[in-house]
Amino acid sequence: MTNLSMFCVTLEPNHKKFIDELGYIPVGVGEKNFNDLKGCLTDNSGNNISEKNKNYGEYTFHYWLWKNYIDSPELQDGWFGFCQYRKFWSTNNKNLLPKTIDDLKPLTLKSIPESYKNFDVILGDPYYINQFKPMKFFKKGFKIILENPSLLFKKEKRNLKFHFDLMHGNKNLEKAIELLDDNNKKDFTDYVNSQVYFNPHNMFICKSKKLLKEYYSNLFPWLKKCESLFGFKELRGFGKIRIYTFLAERFMPYWFQKNAKVKTMPIIFYDIRKNFN
Repeated sequence: MTNLSMFCVTLEPNHKKFIDELGYIPVGVGEKNFNDLKGCLTDNSGNNISEKNKNYGEYTFHYWLWKNYIDSPELQDGWFGFCQYRKFWSTNNKNLLPKTIDDLKPLTLKSIPESYKNFDVILGDPYYINQFKPMKFFKKGFKIILENPSLLFKKEKRNLKFHFDLMHGNKNLEKAIELLDDNNKKDFTDYVNSQVYFNPHNMFICKSKKLLKEYYSNLFPWLKKCESLFGFKELRGFGKIRIYTFLAERFMPYWFQKNAKVKTMPIIFYDIRKNFN
């Protein structure tokens, strides 16, 4: 018997059968109709923000889960995980880019190994952002480099704040952090100014409903405040259109590392749309 409830988020209704075969819980988000699919959760019922999916990504489902489902008796105690139609968890660290869906299936996580029993949260293996070649910095942030040329030569200065400025708008992270509660503002500032990696893709596995609710209670009020800064209509380019997703992606590993005992696990990359679209 598995000790894991894994939610797999997708944009395509025809992915449900494959997700079912993995033993995961299918979750439909976006513009297509999932409401007639038995056993498929969606982000557009009850108390929801599904209309913000273009900007919030998978977090419209996290919001729905927080407000409508997390205390449901259908959600049994144990580990609660989140993956996507093109990113999956695995304990295998040698074949993270399978070539076929048949290669993917046996690699996907089915239960949490015994070696993780003393941890509260599982995050994806670190993604180092200080390894990019200098030419990428020029393409993305010429003005930022002009203001601080040492970024080209000192990798330790290419921290999370620099990377966010480069990819999602100069000083946008700094402005957003100013809206955080006092309990997180200083610590998160220190985190983004000191770390040169993060645990990516808004993917995590959590052992406690209580901890998960605490995370949501910190994250969503902050993102709501950030809407007053960035809005929705004037956002241009994927890096800014999804700015709320990327803010959450930086906040998530910080918050769990601060409040829980964390261990990492590899993430597999395989887009199942190649097989079902």
